[in-house]
Amino acid sequence: MRSPVICLVGPTASGKSAASLALAARWPVEIIVMDSATIYRGMNIGTAKPSADEQARVPHHLIDIRDPAESYSAAEFRSDTLDLIRQIQERGRFPVICGGTMMYYKVLREGISNLPTADAALRAQIDEEARQRGWPGLHAELAVYDPASAARLAPNDSQRLQRAIEIYRVSGIPMSEWLARDKPSAPAHDYLTLSLEPGNRLELHARIAQRYQAMLADGLLEEVMQLRARGDLHTGLPSIRCVGYRQLWDHLEGKVSLETAVEQAIAATRQLAKRQLTWLRSNPDRQIVDCLLPDATARIVELAAPNLRA
Repeated sequence: MRSPVICLVGPTASGKSAASLALAARWPVEIIVMDSATIYRGMNIGTAKPSADEQARVPHHLIDIRDPAESYSAAEFRSDTLDLIRQIQERGRFPVICGGTMMYYKVLREGISNLPTADAALRAQIDEEARQRGWPGLHAELAVYDPASAARLAPNDSQRLQRAIEIYRVSGIPMSEWLARDKPSAPAHDYLTLSLEPGNRLELHARIAQRYQAMLADGLLEEVMQLRARGDLHTGLPSIRCVGYRQLWDHLEGKVSLETAVEQAIAATRQLAKRQLTWLRSNPDRQIVDCLLPDATARIVELAAPNLRA
């Protein structure tokens, strides 16, 4: 019997990448990055992508696998990750999944329902409606024909709202009904979930603000300018909707000042962390380490050790 596959999870800015590198410094580890933003080429600073040196020292997978004009689904993540786990184990090494895109982890563990495929034209139409009416208005519409989905989605969760509305308009069947009738398959592996979570939420908020300011100092605004200069990217794409990018994009379009954009980006990142923590609390089998402790990485190493020894 193989040991469970280790998965390092936690909210943004909790130190997941540092912990995964610490594991790789001790054992023959390859890291599978579970992040819906680091998949995009040319989006390095705002996604806190592992540096070229870090990627050279430790194999990292599922980084830079898509152009920002392209999409990548949770189903594709599951398929790619299961293939990678098999390949890494066949090499006699240990796969470590590391990231904070919780929908990816849910689908990896539980499988995925056979939902209708994406419709690019319909998504563009929904995005245009959102620009005119606002996402809260579309959320209220969703509540009429799919109250179960509306109840679990925030009024400004644009990506998931778009998908729920798209599914209903394509099929005439609410997303909640699709999920109820098509139960996901059993997990292909056992997973050991090690979760870096803050003992003090306000301290994590301060860390988030400091990290975003550091990203700006490293050239994040210039990175967004380069993306916008391409001419083929827009705010309807998942890449440009990434937290920290969308707000600077709005600034470059003259909608808000840079100061306001930065404030909005930090606030949106804090909201992302809140959603990540809410999801984590629904998984009672996780082992929690306070990410704010000075020895947090050492504690992760200690918890992971029994599963990383041959």
